[in-house]
Amino acid sequence: MGKSKKGDAVFLRKKITLLRAFSLLIGSMVGSGIFISPKGVLKNSGNVGLSLVIWLACGILSMFGALSYAELGTRITKSGGHYIYILETLGPLPGFLFLWAEYFAIRPANSAVVALAFGRYILEPFFAPCGAPLLAVKLVALLGYYIVLILNSWSVSWSARLQTALSIIKLAALALIIVPGMMLLAQGHTENFQDAFNYQTMVLDKLPLAFYAGMFAYSGWFQTGFVREELVKPERNIPLAVIVSVITVIVGYMLTNVSYYTVLTATDVLASQAVAVSFARKAFQSLISVVPVLVSLSCFGTMNGGIFTFSRTLFVASREGQWPPLFSMIHIQRHTPLPAVMLMFPLVTAMICVGDLYHLLNFFSFSRWLFIGLATLGLIVHRCRHPEILSPFKVPLAIPVSFTIICLFTVGMSFYSDPISISIGCAMVLSGFPVYYLLLVNQSMRKCCRTTFCYLTLKLQILLKVVQQEIRTY
Repeated sequence: MGKSKKGDAVFLRKKITLLRAFSLLIGSMVGSGIFISPKGVLKNSGNVGLSLVIWLACGILSMFGALSYAELGTRITKSGGHYIYILETLGPLPGFLFLWAEYFAIRPANSAVVALAFGRYILEPFFAPCGAPLLAVKLVALLGYYIVLILNSWSVSWSARLQTALSIIKLAALALIIVPGMMLLAQGHTENFQDAFNYQTMVLDKLPLAFYAGMFAYSGWFQTGFVREELVKPERNIPLAVIVSVITVIVGYMLTNVSYYTVLTATDVLASQAVAVSFARKAFQSLISVVPVLVSLSCFGTMNGGIFTFSRTLFVASREGQWPPLFSMIHIQRHTPLPAVMLMFPLVTAMICVGDLYHLLNFFSFSRWLFIGLATLGLIVHRCRHPEILSPFKVPLAIPVSFTIICLFTVGMSFYSDPISISIGCAMVLSGFPVYYLLLVNQSMRKCCRTTFCYLTLKLQILLKVVQQEIRTY
């Protein structure tokens, strides 16, 4: 961050290098998912063999999505990720519907899932071999999330330094699972892989939910799109960063899952409330107190990192005139996105209190993958509409086509797999239609709302001591 010559404007410089972009992607992908999702993937696939196939398929699908987003990032030079890609390629209505779903469904539900995983892992050692009480898990989840909110409201630099340290801890947590697991596998412990593709236990009707769980673990490959305007040499660094980081994570996740199943049976994984803790308990007793702490800190890092992209998208949306400008403002002294952070407070609190981890995962995954599929559909549309644009990075057309079809097909099939959670997610998206037409299309209503918003924004600016930020890239 820096200040203008007059000292009255806060701005962001073009300072994210290839190494930092790679760290951002690795830190975003490697988080709570690999410690939450194995149970969900196994439960909704039915056996160990198919679950490993789904983990690999989710990795390949993530690579297809990452490559498609890399081309979008070289074609569209604005920051904003999913939102700006959908807005620029498909128009204002889909762009607004994404915003609506993102900040009233996807983002708070995603944060609630990670917070619940944090609460589960930090308490599990104290109640083993029994599961931690649900109320205690929710209370600790709320406490952890509130600490993240306070930290991000207090200091950007502190949260950034903490994020760097927590990224190292995430990799250490994976290493503590992979190394012992591979050692046991090398010693011939392959009994849990016998009859790995038992067709009698397959649950093919639940496969979309298995993909949701797997893709949740890989999610994060799209993060460079949120900071596109702050990247150094984006035409070169975006493709390089996504290719190297996604391949790294695919290898790491496959080794982690093989390690899990080397030590734990399918029954153990399904019965466990915290898979990594169960792994440590059976593999090495000396790790029983270390692994839960590292996993909890990993979840904490994921919650902390989510605020970074959250404020960037709000800034771009307000710049495009589709979101109240208050939520793109930052504190005049601390330079933190205080209004954006406060927007999350009631939504995440409510979802942690009333939600279940796996139902929340299905709920927000519907909206997330619907709009990611629409973003890659937008790439295809953009190519057809603007053949004159010579993108410095171009993927074969089959990649975005395949990714879009698989995303939209999975979204459609998930209505059959979990109709209640998915229907609620669908209703949340559809509820954005009347809001869009009332507040953005209807001119008289828009003028009235603008007057009201200006008055409220002014009062809240004074109360919260926030100002509009600038993004200057040079």
